[in-house]
Amino acid sequence: MSQASAPGKVILLGEHAVVYGRPAIAVPVAQVRATATVEPVPPGSGLTLVASDLDRTVHLAEATPDDPLAAIAFQFLAHVDLDDLDACVTVTSTIPIAGGMGSGAAVSASIVRALASFAGAELSLSEISRLVFEVEKLHHGTPSGIDNTVVVYERPVYFVRDKPIETFAVREPLHLLVADSGIPSPTRKVVGMVRKGWQAEPVRYDFLFDQIGDLVEEARNAIEDGDLYTLGALMDQNQDLLQEMGVSAPQLDDLVEAARAAGALGAKLSGAGRGGNVIALVEEELADEVERELQEAGATRVIYAVV
Repeated sequence: MSQASAPGKVILLGEHAVVYGRPAIAVPVAQVRATATVEPVPPGSGLTLVASDLDRTVHLAEATPDDPLAAIAFQFLAHVDLDDLDACVTVTSTIPIAGGMGSGAAVSASIVRALASFAGAELSLSEISRLVFEVEKLHHGTPSGIDNTVVVYERPVYFVRDKPIETFAVREPLHLLVADSGIPSPTRKVVGMVRKGWQAEPVRYDFLFDQIGDLVEEARNAIEDGDLYTLGALMDQNQDLLQEMGVSAPQLDDLVEAARAAGALGAKLSGAGRGGNVIALVEEELADEVERELQEAGATRVIYAVV
């Protein structure tokens, strides 16, 4: 038997703009994880994937390459030059689905790691990340690459598409509350909506993307300097630009305002938007109070993460 896991993630600043070549900052959320367990089965049985949380069982021999659950297995087998494996992969996850927390990437990463261990294959982090990225295309259409990067490397990253990954130091711990709005975030749909907007009004959208990129640069400096008050203010400004882009929603705005009113240093949506999660940067002593206010404002779940 082999077992492996991968964490969730949140984007601190830079979503959407990152798809268009601007930087973004994302961090792993180790408090929620996807876990894959691989067990042997009788010879000739082939590979089966069981996603108990989704009530899905996929037999690879009967699956198509565009099935996101099966796709990562196809990718792995092709990469290590295997036709099949006699094994059963069971996947469980505590990461909210369709919430901008990298659930799909974490599931894929955990499956690859567990299959590699089971098959005795040694894969580098960059190899795993590339395989997961291929499956991310099925989930998101035009993914930035940030989900697979953060989830696989499990470190805070400064990310620019098609450029080398940069990890950086977090001088003071980031205390984050991740509040689930209870509304699924239709990532592929929202990413497509932004693309249509950009195609129709390239000057306006590029200006928004540039502004977000500038905030990300300032935020990296603030994190490296341990200046959490500036970081919170930059998160608030990022939220304003995301609202202007049209990717927020009334429920997300309500959670953002509740967090700020309760004393959060900053708050914004995280991920594609139109649903999913809001993240709030808080001082440790105020975490409980802000969490209560988020729940009263309608959050269905609040995850407390320290990065």
